[in-house]
Amino acid sequence: MSSALPDARRPLSSTPVLRTALVWGGIVTAALLVVGAAVGFAVGGAPGLGSALAGVAVSAIFLAVTATSILVANRWYGDPLYVPIFFGIVLGGWLLKLILFIVAIAVLRGQDWVDLVVFYVALVISVLASLAVDVVVLMRMRIPSASDVTLPTDPDAGDRRS
Repeated sequence: MSSALPDARRPLSSTPVLRTALVWGGIVTAALLVVGAAVGFAVGGAPGLGSALAGVAVSAIFLAVTATSILVANRWYGDPLYVPIFFGIVLGGWLLKLILFIVAIAVLRGQDWVDLVVFYVALVISVLASLAVDVVVLMRMRIPSASDVTLPTDPDAGDRRS
């Protein structure tokens, strides 16, 4: 008799993709922090430097929350309540990001040391770089279209899984 639950011993195919995206995203973020700091300082002095660093940091933190929340939620793979746990954790992460983003923008907007143009440009470039990393990682990973699927067996024919 086959179980309706997936085999929890097999790692999910999304785990290596998300881990790779986080690692490469961290590398790109580090490079953007260095380049952003130099360009921000050249364009706007100390306020430009701080604004560029804040823009890249805000983007990196918020973009990493989604992948991290999925990795955390995947720890319950195989549990009968996996789907509600997964969506609860991921949705909770998105709501947390929304609230924190509004708070961060409200706090940073009123600061004297923030150059809004440099902050905005750094934020947009960081988001675009993160999206590019995600696209490259997904295109380079070799994952079958129907991964993480266990097909039912015919009870009369016996279990043919090896």
